[in-house]
Amino acid sequence: MKCPKCYHKHSRVLDSRPFEDGDAIRRRRQCESCGYRFRTYERKEETAIIIVKKDGTRQEFEREKLIRGLMRACEKRPVTIEEIEEIALNVEQEIRQWDEAEISSEQIGEMVLSRLAKVDGVAYVRFASVYRQFDNITLFLDELKDILQSNVNEEK
Repeated sequence: MKCPKCYHKHSRVLDSRPFEDGDAIRRRRQCESCGYRFRTYERKEETAIIIVKKDGTRQEFEREKLIRGLMRACEKRPVTIEEIEEIALNVEQEIRQWDEAEISSEQIGEMVLSRLAKVDGVAYVRFASVYRQFDNITLFLDELKDILQSNVNEEK
């Protein structure tokens, strides 16, 4: 494995641990040339999941892209990177359990929103505002009312 700092071709493994519920292995490595420490991840190769976007175009599912979107929604919120990665992993695992080779972006968005609502309300609203593309303030306010109503029902 090449060092990301000096690009030396040899590094040694310091530690290996299961990651993502045993679906991957996280390795800590150290460059034999400069001593820089870095992590690598080893995952099994999965079949591609195709997302059908709202405009009908198709795109391969990328967990990292979902994580980036979640990170934007959770910016300056008390949500840990571990929680964000867990949401993305859970969504991907749920998709892979389906027998379909394609899934709509709307279905993925709803999966994310259902999980994000349990973690942070503000992040939920941020993600929903981008995902649902509210055309006017009334639609946005209706979504906020639904959130407030569900919070009131949960407290009872």
